[in-house]
Amino acid sequence: MGQEMSCITICSDSVGDTAEAVVQAVIHQFEHREVSIKRYGNVRHEDELRALMEEAAQHKGFVAYTLVQPELRETIREEAVRLDVRIVDIMGPMMQAFIDTFSGAPPTRRPGVLRKMDENYFRRMEAIEFTVASDDGRDLGAMLEADIVLMGISRTSKTPLGIFLAHRGKKVVNYPVVPEIAPPQQLLGLPKDRLVGLTIAPETMLRIRSERLKSLGLPVGSQYDSLERIREELEYAEALYARLGCRVVDITDKAIEETASLILGNF
Repeated sequence: MGQEMSCITICSDSVGDTAEAVVQAVIHQFEHREVSIKRYGNVRHEDELRALMEEAAQHKGFVAYTLVQPELRETIREEAVRLDVRIVDIMGPMMQAFIDTFSGAPPTRRPGVLRKMDENYFRRMEAIEFTVASDDGRDLGAMLEADIVLMGISRTSKTPLGIFLAHRGKKVVNYPVVPEIAPPQQLLGLPKDRLVGLTIAPETMLRIRSERLKSLGLPVGSQYDSLERIREELEYAEALYARLGCRVVDITDKAIEETASLILGNF
């Protein structure tokens, strides 16, 4: 009979990317060890935590966790003792070191301090998850919940810009503007102060699209990277922006950070 595969359980009150990255880095130091990973994200309640700890107790291994809510951190410690399951706190020691080093005094553990940190942390994580799920107009209904709706023709950096803004706590929907597709009613009904139209110099866009085709191993010279088509798309987009009365940001030769700064200055 072969050796039973050990299991590392990852537990997070966010998506669990941080804990999994650390676990994967460690696993790579032990190339011949057969280990599986089971990840539980968005754990927000104590009963969820107890259930996953019960399951983890059935496997050989340990639980790596990134929990910032004080009640969850206490619960997982209690469950680890009760079930005799080893746990590894990925974030806690760093948090403690930060408090010890920069506060100038022992940590007070005031609930308000942790709660404020939790709120900022979860707001960013929620914004990132929302933005990824709403990328490229996949969920038009999400526009009603978005803080910012980015509009632009193909290759105007809508996706990386949206992710950058999400890391600043903004829920972002990006909508691809295409002349052949009429704008949805969800977009037309939004307040103009939540809308941002992106534009770019046609010659710059031509260079960007041509480089994109080359990177994909596709021939240049198609309609996609023709100057005439690009100008047609930009004219359509700018007419839409005027119709919506929204702010327009020219991204020509601007870094993502610079464009984001211009946008955040009005939000």
